[in-house]
Order: sequence, then C-alpha cells, then structure tokens
Amino acid sequence: MAYCGRCERTFPHDRALEQHKEDSNAHWPCDECDRDFASHHARQQHYTNSGSHHYCEDCDRHFQNENNLQSHLNSKVHQPANFRCPGRGCTKSFVSAGALTLHFESGTCPSGVTRQQLDRIVVRSDTKHYITNPSRLLTGPLGWSEPPAPTSMWATKRSWNGSAFECYLCNSTFRSLAHLNQHLKSPKHQDKIYICPKSDCRIEFATVSGLCQHIEGGSCGVRMFRKVRATIDSLTKGFNMLTV
Repeated sequence: MAYCGRCERTFPHDRALEQHKEDSNAHWPCDECDRDFASHHARQQHYTNSGSHHYCEDCDRHFQNENNLQSHLNSKVHQPANFRCPGRGCTKSFVSAGALTLHFESGTCPSGVTRQQLDRIVVRSDTKHYITNPSRLLTGPLGWSEPPAPTSMWATKRSWNGSAFECYLCNSTFRSLAHLNQHLKSPKHQDKIYICPKSDCRIEFATVSGLCQHIEGGSCGVRMFRKVRATIDSLTKGFNMLTV
C-alpha cells in the first residue's frame, strides 16, 4: 500500500501513488530537486529562488545556465528597445548599447557606418583611456589617439591542409576558402584596443560591442560602478557623430 499524506488517500502500490501525483492539482513536483509543492505558484517560487534552476517566471521557461537566462532577460522579450540607431536612413532600435554597436560593426546599417569609423569615434571620445588601452593606440597628427589600421590578411588555396582550410594564426578550420577569409576579416585577430575598466578584471576586447556586452552581462560586477554607466551613456550619445 502507498499513502499520500497531503491528500490523505491510500493507493494499492507506489505506481498508483505516482500517477495520482501526476494527475492531481494538489501536487506540483520538481523532478530535478525531488520535491513536491502544493501549488503551481509555490513551485514557481522554488524555481525562481533556487540556485539549481535558471528560470524566467514571466515566460515560464528554464535555461541551461545563468548566462543563458541573463541573455534572455536582457533581450527584446523583456527590455524596451530604447537605443535608436542614429545612422542616416536607419529606423532600427536596440535593447542595449552592446546591440547597437554590434549593428554598426556588422556593416549592415543603411548609413554605411563601419567598424573602423566606430572605433575612431570611441577612441577619440575616451580621452582618459577609461575603456581603451593607450599602449595599443596610435597618436594622430593633431594629437588625437587613433585606433591602429585594420590588418589586411588574405588566405589562398595553400591554406588547404588536406581536409579543410586552416587559419595559420589560430589553427581554426573552415569548409571553404571564402569562410576562412571572412574569419580573417573579422575582429578575431585584430588588436584588442578595448579593456574592462575594473582593476581586478582588465579583460581586453577587439571590439567595443564585446566590451559593452561584457559590462552589460555583469559577469565581473563592473556595471555597478556609476562611472562605468556614465561612460556607456556618454558613448551612446557620441554615436550621433556617426551619421553619414
């Protein structure tokens, strides 16, 4: 015999008891934690408060890890698209400075803004080198700091290693020569001119979008600093200079 204390009912065997729990509105089990809750709300509270779950209560969705949950919470599903692209002819809006900068860097903005133009504006705006690494920058004729010119690298058919096209810098492999050259044109092997301003982090990034996403993700806690928030706000306002 099996007994359900919550419902005060007896069942002929354990399987019948388990079936009862599956069918009854009085039982809301968490299989992962082997716990049984009296209501849907109680189980949701458990999902939200437990470190074992990465759960969005609004969407009733579980995520594999905390980073995936935070990415979801920072997405347009939960965040207003308050960052409007200032590029001429572009009507898109984005949920974060990181998403806006990635839009520019991708080269898809109708204004024609490039990653190089974006880097130039950011570097010139960051006069105190709060988010840029001066040791990786150049000094222009008027005393401005300038980002280094992007390195032009092209692979040839000689990159074929017998089974794939291989990058001689990082040994990544690609199915086609075009994909390898696309990799070489990406920021992957460009100078990492951006740096996390937190003294015990100092991770370097090749793109400003990478830095923004690092700050917005909160992995090192740097976004809690008022000066960082002010820097990102100033950076976003400076994007108005990119209209072409």
